Amino acid sequence: MERQIYSNLYERLLLSNDKASVLAVARNETVPTDPRQIIKDPMALEFLGLRRESAYYEKDLEQAIITYLQDFLLELGNGFSFVARQKRLHLDGDEFFADLVFYNRLLQCFVVIEIKTHKLTHQDLGQLQMYVNYFDRVEKLPHENPTIGILLCADKNDAVVKFSLPENQKQIFASQYQLYLPTEKMLLDEMQKEIESFEQKVEEKRAVYLAQNKS
Repeated sequence: MERQIYSNLYERLLLSNDKASVLAVARNETVPTDPRQIIKDPMALEFLGLRRESAYYEKDLEQAIITYLQDFLLELGNGFSFVARQKRLHLDGDEFFADLVFYNRLLQCFVVIEIKTHKLTHQDLGQLQMYVNYFDRVEKLPHENPTIGILLCADKNDAVVKFSLPENQKQIFASQYQLYLPTEKMLLDEMQKEIESFEQKVEEKRAVYLAQNKS
């Protein structure tokens, strides 16, 4: 509980556009109805014991997650259960492998996680979209909800994510992983960014109001 308070839950509340909804889900007061209520960005993976200054292959990070699967499930949040590792997908003679597959009983859907130890690219998003489409069309049962895809990456450009995916889509998400817990300074810096962003929005609205009511 202490770890969640000082790391992911706090950061997630800072980054969320619907802080009240996110907090209610975290407290188990409500059942999530939208993937954005449970998907964390960033994800803190300090429990893997990997040194942040070292370089890792994707298979190394995947193996570490499997080794510490219970901790990873706790990091993912409520309702997740493990389904498969390196899930083989057959597409007309070609084979592809989804890194990690989970199921969320609260959202009633598959969750496919693809690991990238580099900065996210639009090709990575296309790959994950294909896996999500496969699960929706082959694995998903009629009563289940659409599959969610999470691209777990070392770094990302939010603009690339935004323009690589359709508007208002709710199935593909990019989460940056951290191999360490944030320091108090990092949390304070994030809070300061939120305050500055809020003040800027207030000033912009004030300028619009004054312009509209200018005599």
